[in-house]
Amino acid sequence: MTIHSYESTLSWRGRTQHYDSYERRHDVTIAGTQLAVSADAAFRGDAALPNPEQLVVAAASSCQLLSFLAVAALSGVEVVEYSDRARGEMQADQRPMRLTRIVLRPHIAVVGGSVERVERLVHRAHEQCYIAHSLTAEVSIEPVIEVV
Repeated sequence: MTIHSYESTLSWRGRTQHYDSYERRHDVTIAGTQLAVSADAAFRGDAALPNPEQLVVAAASSCQLLSFLAVAALSGVEVVEYSDRARGEMQADQRPMRLTRIVLRPHIAVVGGSVERVERLVHRAHEQCYIAHSLTAEVSIEPVIEVV
């Protein structure tokens, strides 16, 4: 049995003497790339930095892209452009708080073919997306497909 392993490190320094004023910024390192991360501004974080919730949404979006490109290439569909405006939702009154829904809105441009075929490939890719299967949040896809 093959086990794929994924690692990251993080570091934080500060003092938690007062809830309202401790530093939420921390550094996450993945594959040698360091990323400054903070809490969402709603939770006293730095709005100028990405937060963990955004990283989860980005991971779902990225996984869908990579799954779709693989499915399209294996099906002989030439994709020339793919962009996504993904959005995650977290209801503040739900306990425990969590992302409950992620909506992926990819805009996909392909050469030739039909919109219906590409839509089927989008949904096949979603069925194969590891991140979507790892989340308890509902992940839905609202693609816009352009045949050029």
